[in-house]
Amino acid sequence: MKYFLIAGEASGDMHAARLITALRQRDSKAVMIGLGGDKMQAAGCRLYQHYRNMAYMGYVAVLTHLKDIRTNIRIAEQALLSECPDELILIDYPGFNLHIAQFAKRHLPDTRVTYYIPPKIWAWKRWRVHSIGKYCDRILGIFHFEPDFYARYGYTCTYVGNPTAEAIADYTQATQPSNSEALKPSNSKASDSIVLLPGSRRHEIENCLPKMLLAAEQAISDLPDIRTIVVTQAPGIEPQVYERLCADHPLVQLTTDTYAAVCSARAAIVNSGTATLETALLGCPQVAVYHLAFGHLLGLLRPIMFQIPHFTLVNIVAGREVIRELLAYEFTVEATRDELHRLLTDSNYVAAMQTGYLDVQRLLGTSRAAEAAAEQIIGKV
Repeated sequence: MKYFLIAGEASGDMHAARLITALRQRDSKAVMIGLGGDKMQAAGCRLYQHYRNMAYMGYVAVLTHLKDIRTNIRIAEQALLSECPDELILIDYPGFNLHIAQFAKRHLPDTRVTYYIPPKIWAWKRWRVHSIGKYCDRILGIFHFEPDFYARYGYTCTYVGNPTAEAIADYTQATQPSNSEALKPSNSKASDSIVLLPGSRRHEIENCLPKMLLAAEQAISDLPDIRTIVVTQAPGIEPQVYERLCADHPLVQLTTDTYAAVCSARAAIVNSGTATLETALLGCPQVAVYHLAFGHLLGLLRPIMFQIPHFTLVNIVAGREVIRELLAYEFTVEATRDELHRLLTDSNYVAAMQTGYLDVQRLLGTSRAAEAAAEQIIGKV
């Protein structure tokens, strides 16, 4: 079997790599090709394009990189026509991947199309449900409520488990094998660090990190036991980007080991996305932030654009506010500073957050997402 996988950013690359490994365990002669990142390549996938040249998110970033996006679409289309894979596997990255799904259905009728980690259309852009249902042969969801959502529109979605929960469980098992099932709060008073997770795309990092740094420095100014601000570096982003942004901040330490940094920190400021879920499952108190151009306009349009009351995955899964969300115009240095300071000083507030984390962990379950997805794709279930 020949598999063509497309992941457009760091978390998709990680989940695609785990799926590649699971597929190879069941199909020893599998050929893996696609668009993605270093982890996919390390798992044995031959890349036509690296996601560092694809990771554009938000209206402004997309509009300013239309030429690059069109080039990447052509690369994917030409590669598909050349390779004629048995299976096209799409991982998140909806604007790009839905175009490719439509292209494959038109030009490669014998290629099956699977959407693994479908876009979060239950949050916004619900009209995409019909494109996904029309152009995809199989939808493999990673949230427990997704099968019911698709069923309301007449489409079948199979819940395979959550790959982020799976990755965290594997990490916990490897680093803390004596008690791997327990979610371990990391807000120990012995910790002398806080951690900033500014995102995986360059424009996110450049927009978020400066405000994160100022908020962190102000929040710990009266807390002498916090001595270090750890900034996590995303794969595929040049170290010089972080060095430039952190040059005037002497307390900063850079790391590429995000999980270890989160586990050892008292609290975190996290750019909204998969990282909020990872931080919750690792037990670190957090505030979620997200920069958007024309943020005040979003505030007016939010009731129209979004069909759910919460924006971050932690709160969506829990069905209530577990962590504070500072999005668009609400993401200011002052608001972020105040929330981080509360996380560092209010033990009752943190305890309530940890209870919410445990609910999120329970709701996501313990299914091995990559293995269950591989079984669905190969057709043994």
